[in-house]
Amino acid sequence: MKVLHIDTNHPLIIEQFNTLGFHNDEDYTSTKAEIEKKIHHYDGLIIRSRFSLDESFLKKATKLKFIGRLGAGLENINISFAKKQGVFLAAAPEGNRNAVGEHTLGMLLSLFNKLNKADKEVRNGIWDREGNRGLELDGKTVGIIGYGNMGKAFAKKLRGFDVTVLCYDIKGGVENENARQVGILELYQKAEILSLHVPQTKETIGMIDSEFIEKFHHPFWILNTARGKCIQTEDLVASLHSGKILGAGLDVLEYEKVSFEDMFKTDNGKENMPTAFEELLKMDNVLLSPHVAGWTIESKEKLAQTIVDKIWEAFC
Repeated sequence: MKVLHIDTNHPLIIEQFNTLGFHNDEDYTSTKAEIEKKIHHYDGLIIRSRFSLDESFLKKATKLKFIGRLGAGLENINISFAKKQGVFLAAAPEGNRNAVGEHTLGMLLSLFNKLNKADKEVRNGIWDREGNRGLELDGKTVGIIGYGNMGKAFAKKLRGFDVTVLCYDIKGGVENENARQVGILELYQKAEILSLHVPQTKETIGMIDSEFIEKFHHPFWILNTARGKCIQTEDLVASLHSGKILGAGLDVLEYEKVSFEDMFKTDNGKENMPTAFEELLKMDNVLLSPHVAGWTIESKEKLAQTIVDKIWEAFC
């Protein structure tokens, strides 16, 4: 089978595909239109997030048997049309779930201990111990929305703390020894920390808005290492100002493009900084990172290996 790689990944994916007898071509610079002109030659496509694979693109991929996406989700692929065409889809949430769990915990502990604020102040000659008095995680109730690979990984990381962990998911029966599954009303009632681990779907886009936030009985901390469009940023900022949300750890932002690579450029190349994001930048109780929760040295290799294993199982 001929496989086209349009995003760089760990070299083991090409090495192992070669071993399986696949012919591998690499094209990391051509535009989507240029790739469309030759995609009909290929049986397989390996992508991260350089561009979306819409119906128009997939119609031209007349020989395509599989798409491997080295990431947790498939939201940049027209899934229904790909399946209609008989294309096997492989994502790799197993490959970066540990990295996401560690990053989420790191963000929470940093927020609780004001590490980003304290670090900046010390570097500027400010030694404010009382102003950087922190909180302890023990005794808190953590709510997790979305209890799949990522949610379960975060819950596992919390096992070393004396916390109550609740999970909410649209699927039943997902709880395990690390979290008790509850209905949304109990989550509203008890959660003091909320962590999102959901895919981007019609149901989750914009789900965290002012109406949702106000249903919580306690002021709470929010963490998002899932997808940026799940949170309406203007409502988040308003809730941070009001104190309903005590702080936020955001690895992802509402304004990200499909590729996750370029957030603040418009089509004409000019910088476009949303007002709500400008406000977030000024807040000491907000911690930001550039969509790297699952982006570790180890996960890069594990993502590639996961895709190889799934393709091998399906076709070899």
